[in-house]
Amino acid sequence: MSSQPAYRRILLKLSGEALMGSQDFGIDEPVVSRIASEIKEVHDLGVEIAIVIGGGNIIRGLAASHRGIDRVTGDHMGMLATVINALALQDALEKHGVTTRVQTAIEIRDVAEPFIRRRAIRHLEKHRAVIFAAGTGNPFFTTDSAAALRANEVHAEVLLKATAVDGIYTADPMLDASAEFVPHLTFQQVLERNLRVMDAAAISLCRDNDIPIVVFKLMEEGNIRRVACGERIGSVVSTDEEDP
Repeated sequence: MSSQPAYRRILLKLSGEALMGSQDFGIDEPVVSRIASEIKEVHDLGVEIAIVIGGGNIIRGLAASHRGIDRVTGDHMGMLATVINALALQDALEKHGVTTRVQTAIEIRDVAEPFIRRRAIRHLEKHRAVIFAAGTGNPFFTTDSAAALRANEVHAEVLLKATAVDGIYTADPMLDASAEFVPHLTFQQVLERNLRVMDAAAISLCRDNDIPIVVFKLMEEGNIRRVACGERIGSVVSTDEEDP
C-alpha cells in the first residue's frame, strides 16, 4: 500500500447506515471507532479531510413521508439525525487524537458551528477534520447533494463515497446476481443509465466542476487510505472517457 497521498484535500461521504454496524437501528460505537481510526490514518498522512454524513440509521425524510409525516417535516428530522451522527463521529475522532469541528447547515450553536465556508476552509488548512451535518439545510435535497455541494465549496480534489459494496454495478449486487461491476464511468454515462451512484443533482454538480467521485467499500480495512493514496479500488466517475 502506498504511503504517499494522491490528494491534498478530500471530501468523504459516509452513510448513516454505516454507523449502525450489524444493528437494525442507531449507532454501534465500536464501528464508529473503527471508521474514526481509518480516517485518522489518512489524516496522519497530511490529507485535509472534510466529511458529510447521512442520517439513515435514525430516520430518512422520504421514508418518514411514506409513513404519513409531512415531507418537509420529515426532511428536517433527517437533518437533525445527521447532527447526532456527526457528534458521534466527532467524539470518536477526537478520542483518536484528531482535532475536529462540526458545522451544521441549520443553526444549533450550542452543539456545533454554523456552516461558514471560509471558516470551514480555514479549519481544513489548520489540519482539523471538518464534519458537515444537516445536509444542505433544505428539504428535498439528499446528503449526496450536500456532499457534492460542500466538496465544491471547499475545493476538494475528489469526493470519496463509502458504501456497503465494492463499487458501481449495473444493478444492485445484493439483489441481482447478474449485476456486473463497472470500474469507470463518465458523469454523463451515470446520468444516462440512471445508475444509483448518487442522485442526479450531486452527479451534475461534480461534473460541472470536474470533481471525480470514487465509490468504494467502507468496511474493508485500509480502504479509505488506499483510495486517498490513489490506489485503484472501487469505481471512478469522472469527465474522462478513458479509464484513468
